Amino acid sequence: MDEAIDARLDGRTVVLAGATSAAGLALTQALHAAGAHVIATGRSAARLEPLAGAGAQVFLADATSLDEMTAMAGQIGGVDGVIPLVGGWRGGGGLAGQSDDDFAELLPALDAVRATSRAFDAALRASGAGRFAIVSSTAVARPLAGGANYAAVKAASEAWARAVAHGYAKAAREAAEPLRAASVVFRAKALDPEVLAARVVTLWDADAVDLNDRVFDLD
Repeated sequence: MDEAIDARLDGRTVVLAGATSAAGLALTQALHAAGAHVIATGRSAARLEPLAGAGAQVFLADATSLDEMTAMAGQIGGVDGVIPLVGGWRGGGGLAGQSDDDFAELLPALDAVRATSRAFDAALRASGAGRFAIVSSTAVARPLAGGANYAAVKAASEAWARAVAHGYAKAAREAAEPLRAASVVFRAKALDPEVLAARVVTLWDADAVDLNDRVFDLD
């Protein structure tokens, strides 16, 4: 990996919340290789083992729980990045096929965005380069009937991430300080974990003012 990137991420602490997925492993590997201290959470000790093997410090914690995320934030202290990775897809069957059960199964993704952004808000704003990033979908821009539940949850997650961006900007403005924290959205049609990992590593290459409240297309 590029030495300049290694130097930038050396000493950075990045939390991957709900990281027991292919994307979580790819992000752990990329961030660890770039010099970051990676903290990965999940609800299964067995599924956290590959992340620990890739260099992450692991926590048994529910990314959708504000109480558990707040407790973890208090335990680990300073943080430079938080990326909620709770996801999944349920859909099909046209509009009539958008069941309440499917919608309930998708809601944890939004819950994780809400819980992590709130729990780590102060820490990210205190960082010299705090980054909050979520993974969304191109379905937000072009929702289909068979994926209405999914697109609705992703759209709500994006709205929340944009509110986080506004909070960072407002706090910096009221303190008469430069903007140092940024909230961004990554959109993909079919998520490639390696592409996401490579893009996340570059979040610390740019100034917060150039990142905050931005949507980036991974495709």
